[in-house]
Amino acid sequence: MSTSPRSVIAALLVALGLLGAGWFAAQGMSKLRTADRYVTVKGSAEKLVDADLAVWPITFTVNGNDLATVQAGITRNAGIVRDFLTKAGFGANEITTSPTRVEDRWAYSYGSDRPPERYRATSSVTLRTEKVKQALPVISRSGELLNAGVLITEGSDPQYDFQALQSIKPALIAEATANARKAAEQFAKDSGSTVAGIRTANQGAIDISDRDQTSPFIKNVRVVTTIEYFLKD
Repeated sequence: MSTSPRSVIAALLVALGLLGAGWFAAQGMSKLRTADRYVTVKGSAEKLVDADLAVWPITFTVNGNDLATVQAGITRNAGIVRDFLTKAGFGANEITTSPTRVEDRWAYSYGSDRPPERYRATSSVTLRTEKVKQALPVISRSGELLNAGVLITEGSDPQYDFQALQSIKPALIAEATANARKAAEQFAKDSGSTVAGIRTANQGAIDISDRDQTSPFIKNVRVVTTIEYFLKD
């Protein structure tokens, strides 16, 4: 049987088409297998920093049966606290006084259940300052206020904060990311693979906590990143 040149050419074109389709399909499957292979790792970084803001609410109460006398006692105590803070070197813009709250303790008690003093007035003077190192020794001298007759109550614990997070955040994220990469490379090495590009990345939360209970003015800033890396043979 004779075969025309046109038939031969057509057969060659079909064969080449099939070979090309097979090659592209193989490449596609190879890329698919590579894209399906990835590892999820976490990287963290920590840094100890000094607090740059101190907030000290000094709350005090005065009890009595005469409302005017009680109010006078609150005014006196607020003056003592303000003088104490001013003499310690803090400015008027760093010291605020809250409105006085008065409780009539006889309003809902009767007979023997009544406390001996009818009125209880509460107020507070708050120090808010960025001069944390200057505030620390002053806070430790709060006993001087008690000696002056200021009855300091609950809710007078100082609080400390770190406001300059943005100044250290980029470096912490870079360190956490580098640690995540090291973890991925170790995983890839153990599995006979290598790390390729990043599939997804999540910075996660930034946590600022006290270093310990005895030094809340020293903060531990911690960053955790979660990253997925592609793996390749």
